[in-house]
Amino acid sequence: MTDAVHPATLPRVEIAYCTQCNWLLRAQWMAAELLQTFPTELGEVALLPRTGGTFTVSAAGTVVWDRRTDGGFPDAAELKRRVRDVIAPERKLGGHVDRR
Repeated sequence: MTDAVHPATLPRVEIAYCTQCNWLLRAQWMAAELLQTFPTELGEVALLPRTGGTFTVSAAGTVVWDRRTDGGFPDAAELKRRVRDVIAPERKLGGHVDRR
């Protein structure tokens, strides 16, 4: 028997990206960064194809980044901080990522 938490009970991250703008690779890269950083804290990262210039990232139902309101795209460190603040606020990300 393992102490693993069932993925269905862990938070879901959704990355909605514009297919017309060809932002799939950016969305995939950000998904990989999040999965690498939070290997045991996330249940899944879903990529949601959209249109109209959409690029949003939600963690556990909370929008943590919206291209229109936040201005462009997040860098990896900022995205990780914002996701961490929602899913595991007590978790340290280490060095340069925790520094603002």
